[in-house]
Amino acid sequence: MKKLGLVLLGIIAGLILALNIGPIIVLAVTGAIALVSYHYWRKSQSMFAKVVWMTVLIISVIGSISNIGAFIGIIALIGVYYVYRKWKDRNVNPNVISNDPFTNFERQWNELTK
Repeated sequence: MKKLGLVLLGIIAGLILALNIGPIIVLAVTGAIALVSYHYWRKSQSMFAKVVWMTVLIISVIGSISNIGAFIGIIALIGVYYVYRKWKDRNVNPNVISNDPFTNFERQWNELTK
């Protein structure tokens, strides 16, 4: 039952991620524009250049914040990663005999008391 839930969650999150790959790219571009404009705003000397770079910064930040689809896509990416990690953890065999003397003692003690 848990496997079915993981598969369904993975499929749904993967579809949402695939549908929102465009907004994620736009978010990355507007974020890069915001970083570049902030850098040039700090480096500019004249008031005109500061106003221009601050205007570009404000427009790109508003564009980034208003991109809700990208945030939904990022949440879906986190869901796909969660499913991947849980699926990978499920494939680990817990019955492997370890070399730890305490676990070997516990295993042997359980065999003796049976």
